[in-house]
Amino acid sequence: MGLFVYLPLVLPLTAWPVARLAAQHLHPRTATRLLASLAAVMALCSTLCLALLMVVGTAQLPGNPLPDAWSDPEVRAALPYDEIAGKAAIPALLGVCAAVGRTVWRHLAVRRRAVRAVAGLPGTSVAVLDDGAEAYAYALPGPPGRPGAGRVVVTRALLDRLAPAERRALFAHERAHLAARHHRFLLVTQVAARANPFLVPLRTATAYTVERWADEEAARVVRDRRVVARAIGKAALVAARAPAPAFASLAAPGPVPRRVAALLGPAPAARTRPSLFTGVGLALWCAAGGTAVSAMSSANAAVTTVLVLRAATPL
Repeated sequence: MGLFVYLPLVLPLTAWPVARLAAQHLHPRTATRLLASLAAVMALCSTLCLALLMVVGTAQLPGNPLPDAWSDPEVRAALPYDEIAGKAAIPALLGVCAAVGRTVWRHLAVRRRAVRAVAGLPGTSVAVLDDGAEAYAYALPGPPGRPGAGRVVVTRALLDRLAPAERRALFAHERAHLAARHHRFLLVTQVAARANPFLVPLRTATAYTVERWADEEAARVVRDRRVVARAIGKAALVAARAPAPAFASLAAPGPVPRRVAALLGPAPAARTRPSLFTGVGLALWCAAGGTAVSAMSSANAAVTTVLVLRAATPL
């Protein structure tokens, strides 16, 4: 295995330029899918790498309940600095598991609270809440397996501040979130960033691109990009923090001026694969190559360890 086994831990550093270039130069739909896929693969590989380091590196410690074959010299020789890396991997892996578990639990808790908030309202696709002067809106996904069961949750205070055309833009924006299941992309990148902090730029960029994706869908539905831009600007000025921050929203915190500026310009091209002979294309293809190398190094390390163990274990 050699030092090759440590690559999955550091390759997520390539997420920094990729996140910026993808958000700026790719269609939001393409950028969202690409960034979420990269985050998922890189997070999985880095977590597998930590687990392998922990198991192999701590196998020879006294009192370890692992089988004797795990402490075979051939196994330890395949991992450089095995004892140091193994001991360091223990708190790191425990921290990753705790952070990922907390993120998933908070997501589910927020979803349960949001469902309870609209439980007594008529079962329409739009749930209007009387929440005093609080102005917010968000897309509440339906149960798994029922993508059409989602609802748009909006307060009357926000609706009163929008013109009729801007209301249509708001509803089109939130329905785009529901139709494309944007909450899944957000959850994947949130979990990935917890698994490896180097992936935080992908989480931030995905939070932006899902909103841009919904912005473009809303502009396509209402056929007026300026109306959508005004709706976003008004919502950002008057909206309070929504009680369901885990879900996508028209007035989600983030670079609202960038979204408005993008809507005041021409619609982005729907090209899905950037040319290799551009800066963004080169960065994205390098990131794809890095992800493939990360996956291969993790798989190679796991397979090598299994083969060594099988050879070291007496029949």
